[in-house]
Amino acid sequence: MKSLVQATIAILVVCALLFFVVDRLQSAGSAGSTDTITVYNWGEYIDPELLDKFTEETGIKVIYETFDSNEAMMTKVEQGGSAYDVAAPSEYMVAMMREKDLLLPIDHSKLPNLKNIDPYFLDLSFDPGNKYSVPYFWGTVGIVFNPGLVGDHLTFQSWEDLWDPSLQGKVFLVDGAREVMGMGLNSLGESLNAKDDELLDLATEKLTSLSPNIKAIIGDEITPLMINNEASVALTWSGQAADMMWENEELDFAVPEEGSNLWFDNFVIPKTAANIDGAHAFINFMLDAENSAQNNDYVGYSTPNAAAMELMDPEVIEDERFYPNEELREKLEVYENLGPEWLGKYNEHFLEFKMDIR
Repeated sequence: MKSLVQATIAILVVCALLFFVVDRLQSAGSAGSTDTITVYNWGEYIDPELLDKFTEETGIKVIYETFDSNEAMMTKVEQGGSAYDVAAPSEYMVAMMREKDLLLPIDHSKLPNLKNIDPYFLDLSFDPGNKYSVPYFWGTVGIVFNPGLVGDHLTFQSWEDLWDPSLQGKVFLVDGAREVMGMGLNSLGESLNAKDDELLDLATEKLTSLSPNIKAIIGDEITPLMINNEASVALTWSGQAADMMWENEELDFAVPEEGSNLWFDNFVIPKTAANIDGAHAFINFMLDAENSAQNNDYVGYSTPNAAAMELMDPEVIEDERFYPNEELREKLEVYENLGPEWLGKYNEHFLEFKMDIR
């Protein structure tokens, strides 16, 4: 009996030791490593050579993961299953993540290259004082088109050109409630952040009147269609338009004069971060003028980095289709965090519009 008790105690001690070792290993794994960071970004949104360069300069290895929507990114961060050190949400999502207490404050003293950012792009409404975010890329929502296929009479300096009868069955729209409802509101001369039921009704009616011209509401599929001249006009983001125009020089892009969206993607440090110093080092590295210029050349979106612009091709930064002048900038709006109630209404109106397309 005594030997049985001793054996039982021995087994319990071994189990306890094994449990302790496993727990310590799991804790160590979740705590991350000072020589590794995990970056969570949009797809095709960074020059891979820069990731290798960062590792060479700092000794910090980058684990790079991608997402395809702000909502998917936030859900994964909120679940806390992965220790993301750096993420790149858009401006309205920065505001939402702040409200949900999902972000760590950024230590500006660890970002000496923050001085390279044009002040125009700092201290904006979605993150006053840039307490939680640093600008990465920016752009607009506009219309990409093929002049040879739509005719010289359409320049898309106005949203109204999309309603031209000659475009019946030719217009493609991005599948985004804020982008499409924003277009409807802007076409009426209203704010794309309107919190007014009557205005949303009017915008939906206006969009419904566009339905004869709509070919489809799709996502990234529009890029090859425009490049291969299988589509002639589409609502899209400026960076996506730049990609198309790089492949097909016949294409053009316009931001209508009534106004549109000015969007920002930003670096943030989620509360899941396991290597906060490494995250700051990475963000500061990407803010370096030379690195930012190289990244801009690869990605093609507009940079907020004034120092980088001095190193870039003048033809790029002087192109007002992608770097709008001050007059047009005044008519551009950042998407505000509408809150659950109004965001739900925008989504409902967008769904209503899609169901009415004939």
